[in-house]
Amino acid sequence: MDPAPARLTVGIVSAGRVGSALGVALERAGHVVFGVAAISDASVHRARTRLPEAQVLPIEQIAQRSELLLLAVPDAELAGLVRGLAGANVVRPGTIVVHTSGANGVAILAPLTEQGALGLAIHPAMTFTGHDEDIARLANACFGVTAADEVGYAIAQALVIEMGGEPVRVEESSRSLYHAALAHGSNHLVTLIVDAVAALRESLSGPGLLGQPLVDDQPGGLPERLLAPLASAALDNALRRGRAALTGPVARGDVDAVAAHLAALAQVDDRLVESYRANSLRTAQLADTDPALLELLAKKGH
Repeated sequence: MDPAPARLTVGIVSAGRVGSALGVALERAGHVVFGVAAISDASVHRARTRLPEAQVLPIEQIAQRSELLLLAVPDAELAGLVRGLAGANVVRPGTIVVHTSGANGVAILAPLTEQGALGLAIHPAMTFTGHDEDIARLANACFGVTAADEVGYAIAQALVIEMGGEPVRVEESSRSLYHAALAHGSNHLVTLIVDAVAALRESLSGPGLLGQPLVDDQPGGLPERLLAPLASAALDNALRRGRAALTGPVARGDVDAVAAHLAALAQVDDRLVESYRANSLRTAQLADTDPALLELLAKKGH
């Protein structure tokens, strides 16, 4: 038996950023997305734009007709959706039910698998903005996959490869740690960059060489241009060289420079200085730097 049928009838709940992008990828692989659930105006627009051949239908109708049912709802809504579908008894035995939650494995699908569905967790390790680049980025993305048995893993692997991604096996017991690591490396990176841009904008608030203001409050300006090549190089170095990529005053153990940074940032935003302190402390620990610097960074609020 082929673990991945060449053509599946696909229903999607819901047509958010993730669900609509995966729907496009599945269509390109030869599957047929017949219906999507979409409630908000943005979701309806996204469904009609990205999946024009699919109908916007009630969830129950989508569940009844699907051979592959894709549940692409926020993590907090997944358990309730699964219980509701099981209670309505609308998912046919043999249906492949896939959710896209990074934090959950297949245990959360138990109410449906107990009724004969095949449950899979397939999480694209990618950020989704709702723009066209979402679909293009799937081709370079890894997908964390979890299944109850080897047949499930084979199906999950085949579906991911069809969508152009790389399947990565994640054990059920490791899903929370897997998800925490991805959130730490991506979501917190955005916070870090946004804070750094804010501090740069403040530092460049004076007149430029021609007497005109250097910066305004619009994104994509001089602070971003200053930071972009440095941050891109740092990310590349970190991914290729690990902790050996650490540079700068914290890694060097320059107590005076770091103390000056803390004082300067405190004039901008107390929350920013505490974020810098926390990140500097972890950097100092990784770099095994001057104990005097570790002592300075541990003195929160001073």
